[in-house]
Amino acid sequence: MFLDGLDDLDKKILERLIKNARISYSQIGEEIGISRVAVKMRVQALEKRGIIEEYTAIVNPDKISGALSYYFEIEVKPQYLEEVIDILNKQATITQIYRTTGSSHLHVHAIASSNEEMESLIHDIIDKLPGLKNCNSYMIVSRIKDIKGLRL
Repeated sequence: MFLDGLDDLDKKILERLIKNARISYSQIGEEIGISRVAVKMRVQALEKRGIIEEYTAIVNPDKISGALSYYFEIEVKPQYLEEVIDILNKQATITQIYRTTGSSHLHVHAIASSNEEMESLIHDIIDKLPGLKNCNSYMIVSRIKDIKGLRL
């Protein structure tokens, strides 16, 4: 199981933080039967081990007027992969970059504030990527299920 190395209390703490990252240590402690201090120490240990990477607010782009969300499947020649990743990483409209199986494929997510901003990303950046072999883009019209991070 991929959660080996975590005891039952750590799993219970993570379940609650995943559901609500703003939950208090006291509330977690009450729910799982340990003290607030014990919860805090365990959370700090999980952070130190890199199991918990960050806490963040997730903004729903569907609720912002004019926001456009796209996925790109990008294939580049292998020798250009690192350079392409560096170029894409510097773009503010790009929110996620994943390396996928296959021949140097990248799965990229971008959110733009307008058609013009998305067109600029495509025309000025993506179309001009070094070693570009193929790019498919998909506009997201609605989110049906969108889970962030690992679910226990």
